[in-house]
Amino acid sequence: MVQAYILIQTEVGKASTVAQTISKIPGVTKAEDVTGPYDVIVRAQADTVDELGRIVVARVQQVEGITRTLTCPVVHL
Repeated sequence: MVQAYILIQTEVGKASTVAQTISKIPGVTKAEDVTGPYDVIVRAQADTVDELGRIVVARVQQVEGITRTLTCPVVHL
């Protein structure tokens, strides 16, 4: 299982709507709107890195109101 945090910047006033929409995407385990340099933080998981990439590029980044994403894979040291 591959997991990642996806840090998202949104258009002004869109964080709550973006978080709600993303929370319904299969593979997303949590989506919360936050304060700071990012507006939404998402936790996602998939069986492979490729599948995780497809979730981010094909599903998350297509949500209306997103201006930028940064994907941070979870590592277990």
